[in-house]
Amino acid sequence: MSADKPMQTVNDDLLHAYADGQLDGRERDMAEAFLAANPDKAAEVADWIRQNAALQALFPAAEAERQVRHLPRPGAGLSANSNWPPILRVAAMLALMAAGIGGGWFARGVIEQGATLAEADIVREAMAAHTVYASEVLHPVEVSADQETHLVGWLSRRLGAEIVAPDLSGAGFALMGGRLLPAGDGPAAQFMYEDGRGRRITVYATGGSPGLLASFQFEQDGRVMGIYWQDEDLRYAVVGELARDELTDLATRVYRQLI
Repeated sequence: MSADKPMQTVNDDLLHAYADGQLDGRERDMAEAFLAANPDKAAEVADWIRQNAALQALFPAAEAERQVRHLPRPGAGLSANSNWPPILRVAAMLALMAAGIGGGWFARGVIEQGATLAEADIVREAMAAHTVYASEVLHPVEVSADQETHLVGWLSRRLGAEIVAPDLSGAGFALMGGRLLPAGDGPAAQFMYEDGRGRRITVYATGGSPGLLASFQFEQDGRVMGIYWQDEDLRYAVVGELARDELTDLATRVYRQLI
């Protein structure tokens, strides 16, 4: 066996696990040898590690343990009808999000154990809708951004819950507008954004399962990636053909504007 043979087994899944601190022994040594020989990839993995650290800093684990004594395991849910004050429910979601990313819940294609079919399907519906409309030239949205107030009010009424069009200008993405879509037995809202390079991402929202808070999940189908979660009222997904770290940043920006 040649000296560089182990490096041929290194792929992005292994490197994501390395960035999340999940490797030990031979696999960790293999990843480190590969990164030492590939400085461009090493810089990319360093970005993943920095982003994981930044997300952990949103709500440190020690603080989460003090404030959220009975945080459920992934997929167990968290009752929205409990007697917890809103700040503790927010704390729980931040802790879930930080633990999820730092602990590797963003594994490609993985759906939480115990997730219902409807919860698993949202990201696929969102990704299918993104594929259809993000490439549209003449009619990418149904209502344009210059009618944002009307758009948000209309979609909120149709979904039966107050929604917002998140401001992603800080990440270089401007709102193009949105549209109403079918989602199973109910409606869904899609907001579309575009950056200066012509790249488009969509934010998708549809009805959720009452009483359940679901942590962030990551899904990929070819070049299209999606990150999805659920709050007390709605399920959300952020979809685009972006690098994982960039899409994670956008999903975090969306999430923080919705809590």
